[in-house]
Amino acid sequence: MKLPEELTAAAEAYRGEVQKKLDIGREMLYLSQEDVKRVPVTPGEILDRTEKALIAYSAKKVDMPSKIALHPITDTFFHAMPAYVPEEFAAGVKWGSCYPSNRERYGVPQAQGLIIYSDHLSGLPLAVLDCKYVTEIRTAAVTYTAAKYLAPREAETFGMIGCGVEGKQHVKNIERVLPRLKRIYLYDRYEKAVDELIGAYQTSLTARLVKAASYEEVAKSCAVIASATVASEGYHPVIKDQWISRGQTILLCEGHTLYEDAVFKRADKYIVDSRDQVEQFSRYGYYPFGTPPIHAETGEVAAGRAPGRERGDELIVGNNFGMAVEDMFVVRLLFDRALEHNIGVRLPL
Repeated sequence: MKLPEELTAAAEAYRGEVQKKLDIGREMLYLSQEDVKRVPVTPGEILDRTEKALIAYSAKKVDMPSKIALHPITDTFFHAMPAYVPEEFAAGVKWGSCYPSNRERYGVPQAQGLIIYSDHLSGLPLAVLDCKYVTEIRTAAVTYTAAKYLAPREAETFGMIGCGVEGKQHVKNIERVLPRLKRIYLYDRYEKAVDELIGAYQTSLTARLVKAASYEEVAKSCAVIASATVASEGYHPVIKDQWISRGQTILLCEGHTLYEDAVFKRADKYIVDSRDQVEQFSRYGYYPFGTPPIHAETGEVAAGRAPGRERGDELIVGNNFGMAVEDMFVVRLLFDRALEHNIGVRLPL
């Protein structure tokens, strides 16, 4: 994917605006996690940018090879995730990891990593920033996008499986896309995580937060179920096919880890963020029983090129594993705002 000739002048103009605030080639901007969190962006802007990223990817307007993975220890990974978005003048790579035992072993979160954001006209680095918060907000926004098109708008119940940092982000703004929610069921193997989520967000949400006792309670109680857990190696499902009913919407961030394979195979619509990445991750063993026929990509549904939910009795599964193009759309916004508000530290090259 190359920069279209008709965008060359605009790309040079954008680089010139950046150059006024950052001496490209002699310095770069460093944004810590706290810096990234201080950048003034709204949840609506993140949702809009993420939805546009999904649409651009499915319309083949970006250059994004499937992410590649390393697995140094059982149930851990490093992901290398490059992407280039010509129309956004945005290019970069995320190097992220997930080590679920980090908190117990070292007292740090399981997800870590950095993003390198570059000038696409010269190849020079513009910024290095923490990727954890970027990943949190754009991953939740992918689930929101999927919910907009795949879940019934009149849904009154939502379930969140996994109530850590990512689970909190999912719950925080879910009422933006499911405005009629009355109850949000929460489950995590670590009870403290559920208590912390309820304490953090109950007063800011209209729906009542319910502490579920089991995976089964969430599965049987909710019209829409999201999950943000660990993409473990091997096949160890904890949610049984018999607990899942027609009409439900299941939104995944970790592949086929949690559910029995029969759930996916009987879905009326099986939707993924990227066909290519599903194929890639199948080779890594994440789908030991294969994947169902893919109805569409999330971006195709969001763009109106493929139907989302058409009937109330459809069982729909959305499998969104995460893509670098989402990071680049969000990072472009964060980078511009950080320069505008003089956030971050300039480091010499």
